[in-house]
Amino acid sequence: MPAPLDEFPVHQAPLPIARVAPSDRNFYDRYYFNAHDRTGEVFVVTGYGVYPNLGVKDAFVTVGRGSRQTTVRFSDAFEPESDDRLNPSVGAYRIEVAKPLDELRVVCDALPHGITMDLTWRGSFPALDEDPHVLRRDGRVVLDAQRFAQLGTWEGTLQVEGRDYPVTPDTWLGSRDRSWGIRPSGDPEPGGRAAAERDPDGGMWWMYVPLRFDDFAIIVIVQEQPDGTRTLNQATRVWSAASGRRPEQLGWPEFAVEYVSGTRTPKRATIRMKDLAGTPVVVDVEALGGVVLNCGPGSGLDPTWTHGQWRGRDWSEGTVVDTAADETAAARARFSVVDHVARAVCDGREGWGLFEHGCLGRHDPSGFRDFAAVAP
Repeated sequence: MPAPLDEFPVHQAPLPIARVAPSDRNFYDRYYFNAHDRTGEVFVVTGYGVYPNLGVKDAFVTVGRGSRQTTVRFSDAFEPESDDRLNPSVGAYRIEVAKPLDELRVVCDALPHGITMDLTWRGSFPALDEDPHVLRRDGRVVLDAQRFAQLGTWEGTLQVEGRDYPVTPDTWLGSRDRSWGIRPSGDPEPGGRAAAERDPDGGMWWMYVPLRFDDFAIIVIVQEQPDGTRTLNQATRVWSAASGRRPEQLGWPEFAVEYVSGTRTPKRATIRMKDLAGTPVVVDVEALGGVVLNCGPGSGLDPTWTHGQWRGRDWSEGTVVDTAADETAAARARFSVVDHVARAVCDGREGWGLFEHGCLGRHDPSGFRDFAAVAP
């Protein structure tokens, strides 16, 4: 039967809105947000996703304070014909789109699990389409995703384990993205040949740095193979809508990352780019407090929960992980992408945003020979 959205001219395939064009089990459609003050002492990472071909919808909120990560997560059945996609919600979590591409409200009322929040997002700059991200393995598409990203401010209330954090737009900033397409989701598939013939020298180097300055935003997204070959490369400066200026390409970014000795945890990085006139654009980024994405938020190799996994109807759970004191979590964190609060400087201007980085396995440009290698 048709869904309410079928009344509008929004179709992208000869199918009702309830059905997505790819039959791939890993099709997903997701929101991601982060929120932080300018100290790095508290960092909120949250998201909501639907997995139409798995019949699942879920959401999570993780709040990092130092090495302590408090998480609440929700999951339920997703019914393509009846779920109201204009009002995304699961359990005690919901997203209200007040003004598309400009203002959204994210609410989580999970006091029994230690988190309540009511936060309103307002975009400071126009949303930017990122380049399509496509990866193949043994002939199969394992990632085919489209995203847009945006920098903005937050306002509202946040309570974590009994402590209140006033959220005001003069201090609280963040970035968000919307992504959809194909990526590994739900319960793991059989490993097959890929697992049996896994390259022991394999690896991935990932850098995602959306930053907000007073006059502009800069969004950098890069992924490299073990030898440094880039499979994704984008660097763009976004100006305010009032300026009338188009987004500006910043070419091929070059990175100098300083890691904490004995780890692959980044302390800071310098990103060197050029504008269309050939003028250097240099950004120095400092990593402050962060959230390990496979210790609660469900990304990467999180053995406790992953996005799209079936946990039954009306399921919710709260967890607390100390990524320093918990030896199991600390070991897992070594093989995770980590979201850091970023303080940045560009041409004397101070900015803030996200410093998301993962360096797993071999990466020749960084001098890491294998999975065990760390910074000197």
